[in-house]
Amino acid sequence: MANVAVININGEKVGDIELNDAIFAIEANEHVMHLAVLQYLANQRQGTQSAKTRAEVRGGGRKPWRQKGTGRARQGSIRSPQWKGGGVVFAPKPRDYSFKLNKKVKKLALQSALSTKVAENKIIVLDELTLPEIKTKEMAKVIANINCGKALFVMDGSNKNVILSARNIPDVKTASVNTINVYDILKYNTLVVTKEAVAKIEEVYA
Repeated sequence: MANVAVININGEKVGDIELNDAIFAIEANEHVMHLAVLQYLANQRQGTQSAKTRAEVRGGGRKPWRQKGTGRARQGSIRSPQWKGGGVVFAPKPRDYSFKLNKKVKKLALQSALSTKVAENKIIVLDELTLPEIKTKEMAKVIANINCGKALFVMDGSNKNVILSARNIPDVKTASVNTINVYDILKYNTLVVTKEAVAKIEEVYA
């Protein structure tokens, strides 16, 4: 099993933790991670883009000039796509971009992303992450102490003080075990996880 140091919010080592190889030390599957990222981004799309085709643009019912004898190209409507004010060719319409992935594929993708972070030594395990009050300065001090930079903080459950203290800090995001996804894990340079969150991840995703 992979051994990772456990530190406190002051950046001091307080122990070690063994990570489950079935989750944190598998051979990363880039294809399923790619699929998981595609699904996440597709599911974020609103799908409300819309434009009018030539059939929906107002006007253009009369033929602008006779078919032959004018010397100009034949035209059937002033709302054809080549005309100013005409319809759009293959106009986008509201649609649902989301698609589903099998549970096993999603699970493998998450395990691959977590294993990638461990292999690259970009995971930090905290003994606990609590703040006595909502204060951005205190959260920034924690980030400086553990030297994590652009980071995703994963906690067991919802810690309101930490979430609200971190939300105004650039390149920092908080998440619970139930809301983590492959996109965020790969997007942020460092994965910061509490000991309780590690235990819950191993329980849920083993």
